[in-house]
Amino acid sequence: MQHTKHRASLMTRVLAAVVMAGGIMAAHAAPAWQEGTTYTVGTVVTYNGHDYQALVAHTAYVGAGWTPSSTPTLWKDLGVTTGTTPTATPTSTPVPTVTPTTPVTSIPLPTVTPTTVTGGCTAAAWSSSTAYNGGAQVSYNGRNYTAKWWTQGNVPSSSTGDGQPWNDAGPCAGGPTATPKPTVTPTPEIPPVTPTPTIKPTVTPIPSVTPTPTNKPTVTPTPTATPTPVVTPTPTTVPPTTVPGTGTLPKHALVGYWHNFTNPAGDTFPVSQISDDWDVIVIAFADNAGNGNVAFNLDSHAGSEAQFIADVAAKKAKGKKVVLSLGGQDGSITLNTASDVTNFVNSLYGILTKYGFDGIDLDLESGSGVSSGAPIINNLITGVKQLKAKIGPSFYLSMAPEHPYVQGGYISYGSIWGAYLPIIDGLRDDLSILHVQYYNNGGFTYTNGAMVNEGTVDALVGGSLMLIEGFKVNYGTGWEFKGLRPDQVAFGVPSGSQSAGRGFVTAQVVSDSLNCLTKLQGCGSIKPAKAYPDYRGVMTWSINWDKHDGYNFSKPAAAALKTLP
Repeated sequence: MQHTKHRASLMTRVLAAVVMAGGIMAAHAAPAWQEGTTYTVGTVVTYNGHDYQALVAHTAYVGAGWTPSSTPTLWKDLGVTTGTTPTATPTSTPVPTVTPTTPVTSIPLPTVTPTTVTGGCTAAAWSSSTAYNGGAQVSYNGRNYTAKWWTQGNVPSSSTGDGQPWNDAGPCAGGPTATPKPTVTPTPEIPPVTPTPTIKPTVTPIPSVTPTPTNKPTVTPTPTATPTPVVTPTPTTVPPTTVPGTGTLPKHALVGYWHNFTNPAGDTFPVSQISDDWDVIVIAFADNAGNGNVAFNLDSHAGSEAQFIADVAAKKAKGKKVVLSLGGQDGSITLNTASDVTNFVNSLYGILTKYGFDGIDLDLESGSGVSSGAPIINNLITGVKQLKAKIGPSFYLSMAPEHPYVQGGYISYGSIWGAYLPIIDGLRDDLSILHVQYYNNGGFTYTNGAMVNEGTVDALVGGSLMLIEGFKVNYGTGWEFKGLRPDQVAFGVPSGSQSAGRGFVTAQVVSDSLNCLTKLQGCGSIKPAKAYPDYRGVMTWSINWDKHDGYNFSKPAAAALKTLP
């Protein structure tokens, strides 16, 4: 997402502060960048007349096209080459011996070597004041537990299973109980991930809309047996009832962000002027008021506060969802302590009830500390669950992480790579729609090893399949992210060539991607093994840009959604 300018590439703003940490200045000509080379954080190279500094440890695999000029998530442009460039002595352990089949990761959470627990409670007793990283082992009430990711204050015996930070490694007296594989393969999570059968029955009521044959024999009461009353309720039965907070949403939805600030797309305009093609209107963005508190400051161009509240109510009366987004390019949230969480819940509850918002959208990035092992991960899960408990079952929750935070975990699980996966996993039962942003960050690696580029059918289909079917991090060797239901997944793309820096898609790409996922038609090189007719839809940045561009995105996208199963 953007605030007042085109969205900068992800790592440019995320890791700039760590580039020169612990560096020793030395004057020398930097070596030329080369494919096939493994680079550590801080390494300086030259490429096309510019010096670049590595932001993340990685291997420039041959054929991947990860040149410094095209991957700002990996390299920082230091400007025109001067012949003598500052280099930083890397503080991390060099990884030149890593082969292309082994993921390069700065914080390889799933590969933490756990201490083997043998007979008796040899692991340290769990302490509520201690922060544990992924792989840490503790004993509690005669049993051993292994941390799946960063956690503090979560009692092991009541914090295991789907979305919880601990794995039960068995009784203390049972000999070796924790090897790396059980640590990262939370088998107890498999049953909750099988709600697909519950989705199918919700779709089967559609045949019940054909009661005409049963009415035919009763010729006399034809006027009273007209099927119209039976057909009218169908729209409410189409959305699967298992999707939290979706309520009146159509089976396939068009989601858009309305920005509450002026940018090159023009001044903000009243919500009443938003086209009815949009099913979900995401208000961007809330503001960080400090210590976990959230604020919302309405732009004057959107009308008075009273008008805005009335406009939101009018959209909801038409069956639209209106939600408040947290984060964005410059946005952040502070959730480091329990008191921060309390402030977060109370302030958001006040905003949601005052303006009539249906729920929240999480578009948080490293500015909010979203990285592997960060306190915000558990605190955010806790805060959102508490907020939902106050609002009730109608609470709507969406997420819009950039793809390095999600699919990026397939290559390397650590730092920002895959950092949203435990958040998604912890809130999967509360999640309405996840629409990953497939723009502004270049390509990513699909589970078959192929690099897919933003703006293509393969990227939108492949990224969606990874979310629906699940995948293991670290090239399939680490922790397994269990798939979501298809009705919880949509893809996020820019509305036009000006609304984002990279990842522009044509109307045909949007249509082909939707048809491929739902009907196995229009696919590229990546084709699903089966169709997912319940796939939710499309998200875009932004409603404002779409209006500025003459509705070039929303009109064809809405039309394509209406043709789906």
